[in-house]
Amino acid sequence: MALEILSQMYFASPVGDSPEARRYSRINRFLSVADAVLGLELMLLLLLSSATNTLRDFSFQLGFHNYALALFFYVLMLSLIGKLLSLALDYYSFRLDHEYHLSTQRVGSWAWDQFKGFLVSLVISALLAELLYLGIREFPQTWWLVCWAFFLFLFVVFAQLAPVVLFPIFYHFKPLENDALRERLTVLSTRAGTRVRGVYEWMLSEKSKKANAALTGLGNTRRIILADTLLNNYSEDEIEAVLAHELGHHVHKHIFKSIVMQAVISFFGFWLLKLVVRYSYQSAGWFNSQYDFANLPLIVLVATALSLVLLPALNAYSRFNERQADRYAFGNIPSIEPFVTAMNKLSEQNLSERNPPRWVEILFHSHPAVSKRIAAAEAWNARRA
Repeated sequence: MALEILSQMYFASPVGDSPEARRYSRINRFLSVADAVLGLELMLLLLLSSATNTLRDFSFQLGFHNYALALFFYVLMLSLIGKLLSLALDYYSFRLDHEYHLSTQRVGSWAWDQFKGFLVSLVISALLAELLYLGIREFPQTWWLVCWAFFLFLFVVFAQLAPVVLFPIFYHFKPLENDALRERLTVLSTRAGTRVRGVYEWMLSEKSKKANAALTGLGNTRRIILADTLLNNYSEDEIEAVLAHELGHHVHKHIFKSIVMQAVISFFGFWLLKLVVRYSYQSAGWFNSQYDFANLPLIVLVATALSLVLLPALNAYSRFNERQADRYAFGNIPSIEPFVTAMNKLSEQNLSERNPPRWVEILFHSHPAVSKRIAAAEAWNARRA
């Protein structure tokens, strides 16, 4: 009840959407903000109370004074604390989807997903931390450049491996059995200049009633995935329209452009981290050295703050890309009607706001409002006529 009252106070939505969609979106926005605030507060508390130094010393004891092992235990404890703090919000989000009849997942399955998600996050976090501090130790002057190159390489690797390694941890996939639809989508992909390695049915209904589709992976792992909730409730014309949008991202090279943008942003981010890390031990004397991993909360804090500052600009760029992908779809499907009906059905099925407040769109949305996407489709069709 307290979450609902606060969300109504600070995340109000204009008239135009159903009360359920407005309330659901409002609470989800509040939950995302609350989760971010909790994470920031944890990092600040660890730094201001010097608890991070205590955790570091304890980690060395657990790791028998082996640096790499101690760092792993530090990341493990930090991850555990963060997970325990956010668990109540995660459970509330799970119950919220059930309240709005958007989830089919049972508590046991949700708990198992939480555990798997924690393990995956721990492995990735530990790997990144080990590489970061290895770079700081081995290249004390140029570590930020070395680590930037490492992290950029890993960004590409994870994008390639996600469909075949990460996604199957949480969802089941199987080759699409509808031969006619598979052929239709493959032809559409070929016309867009991309070769896909398969069309797969994503068994989303095991956990959710929402619908989705995507063109995922890079190179040999590129594949089309279609949620069974989409396949069961949408016409083939509507599915083609949804995929045409996804292929628009390929045609406009949005993945490559996103990698370039990530490279530029992360370059600046690592340069900023270099300055902060150097100041924290040379001038402020907060830590014993550059590679004193007690400074990890400070690094996380700086990276998170930079991400939040850049979020409106990144969202604006993403919305620009989405509009480009929409325009590609308009020109490569026989009629815009399936696109319009698909957008309306997705909005209703996923209980998303068709017309959120402008400030909400700027701060939270990587896609244009559904109402704007439909208006753009109708305007494009009028010009074509």
